[in-house]
Formats: sequence, C-alpha cells, structure tokens
Amino acid sequence: MAGDTGESLRKLDLTFCLLIVLVSRALVAAGDAGADVHSLAQAVDNHYNHLRTLETDFTEIYRGSGIERVESGTLLLKKPGKMRWEYRSPKEKLFVSDGENAWFYVPGDRQVTKTPVRKLDDLRSPLGLLLGKTRLEKELQGLSLASDVAPSTHGYVVLRGVPKAMADRISQVILEITPDDRIARIIIEGVDEAVTEYRFTSQKENVEIDGQSFHFVPPPGVEIVEGNIAP
Repeated sequence: MAGDTGESLRKLDLTFCLLIVLVSRALVAAGDAGADVHSLAQAVDNHYNHLRTLETDFTEIYRGSGIERVESGTLLLKKPGKMRWEYRSPKEKLFVSDGENAWFYVPGDRQVTKTPVRKLDDLRSPLGLLLGKTRLEKELQGLSLASDVAPSTHGYVVLRGVPKAMADRISQVILEITPDDRIARIIIEGVDEAVTEYRFTSQKENVEIDGQSFHFVPPPGVEIVEGNIAP
C-alpha cells in the first residue's frame, strides 16, 4: 500500500511539473507574440511615415446582402492627406480628395458629390492619412496576430484589430503585412456582416505625382451636390 501511495505521489509530482512547464511555455509564447506585434506595428508605421507619395494598383471586393462586387483601378496617395481612387473596371468612377474636400464622380453623370473631409464617412478615407500619420497600435484597439486567417502569400503576416474611430460601424479590420513592412491587403468587416476587402499590388513609393491629380474640376454642365459620398 505504501509503495502504491509513493508511486502515485511521484506521478502527481511529475504531472504537476509537466503542467508548470507547459503553462510557462504558453506564457512565453504569448509574450513573444505580443512583442512581435508591437515590433511589426512599429516597422509598418516607420515605413509609411517616411513616404511622401505612394502609387499602387488596387482590387476592391465587397460582399454583403447576398451580393459580391469586384472593382479595380489605381490609388494615388500624397502627403498630407491627399488621395485619388481611379476605378477602371468594371466601370469608371473617381473618388478624389485634396485634403479639404472629397469628390465622387462617375464619368457621364450630370452630378458630382462633394463632401468636406472632416465630414467624410467612408471606408476609404482613413487611407488618405496613411502617409506620415500611421499609428497602427493607437488606431486599432486590441491589435494582435490573426493566426486563424490564412495569408494570401506565404511569408506574409496577418494582424487584426478594431478601429477606435469606427467601432460603431466596423467589427474588425484584418491587415496583411509583407516581409518588407508594406500593407498588401486590408479586410474590413462591418457590424452588419458586410465585408470590404482591398488588395494592393505593384506599389511604387516616393514617385513624382502631380498635385493636380488631387484637384477636381467638374466638367461643364455637371451639378455639384453636397452630401454623403457613395461607396
């Protein structure tokens, strides 16, 4: 009986020690993950905050209310806060901001929508501040590794967080980061379960971009309408 009791105690001690080792390893891994997220976020911030301009091809995919819409074109960004989304497929349209006002226009329409940037409520608008003001950990609450989301390309890292400024509209944002600290993909999940995904390719940094690219002049006969910009 005493031998059985001693053997049981030894097994209990071994199990306890094994449990301590496993918990310790889990805590270390969690700490390393947190440190990795912090370092990665700082690297991305540093990368974009040193850029003056950015030109990239984009694909925009919307899924919601039983529909899926795929559009593509070119995005131009220029510090401070200027952007030009030039959609080419499947339909031409233009979303441009000079940092003070934003315009949305579909070639051939008789109206163009104009909105002051301070009143802009659009998923694309935060990207206008990407250059020079990137603060991932400040803007995205609970920034962490999204290990359950498969990256589109091997070697890329996927992060998730909730944007503090749009928490009433957006449940989470997924960011896919390249090994050279660029944002290759953004997935925005709304509280209404609609998902908007942006994929960025052929990124060109610090290229010369004419300031007139961000200055919109309505064509003759086109009426200017003040209001919310359609997605």
